Amino acid sequence: MAGAALAAVAAEAYARSVNSVLTARIGAILAGLAVAFGAFGAHGLEGLVTEARLGTFETGVRYQMYHGLGLLLVSVLGGRALAAAPWLLAGSVIFSGSLYLLVLTDTGWLGAVAPIGGATQIAGWFILALQVGRQARAGGSPRAARTEG
Repeated sequence: MAGAALAAVAAEAYARSVNSVLTARIGAILAGLAVAFGAFGAHGLEGLVTEARLGTFETGVRYQMYHGLGLLLVSVLGGRALAAAPWLLAGSVIFSGSLYLLVLTDTGWLGAVAPIGGATQIAGWFILALQVGRQARAGGSPRAARTEG
């Protein structure tokens, strides 16, 4: 319970200190790297790893892209929605990063790390829903609030 409270405080601090432009840049970089990693997986890993491992790598790429686009959405919404950004970013790094390392190093125990990243990603999406709802109840439009961040 204390960990969740601490995470919530950290997310609020991030939302106050980071603006929409930085969040958009991070989202765009994450999405661009997903394209690069996807190309590496399709052209560089084919024949070097098993089909199952290639599928694992592709899953990491897919979720990295989803969360890069999610960060772009958060940047457009701005305001309170920015509280979801650190969760989406951290979740993507942990989830996709652990899958990439699992495939590249053939270290099976890294598969146990991915669910931590997945749970962090899920938390980010729920935080986004919660914050957009709070912003709407406070009378703020997510689109109008985008200049706040």
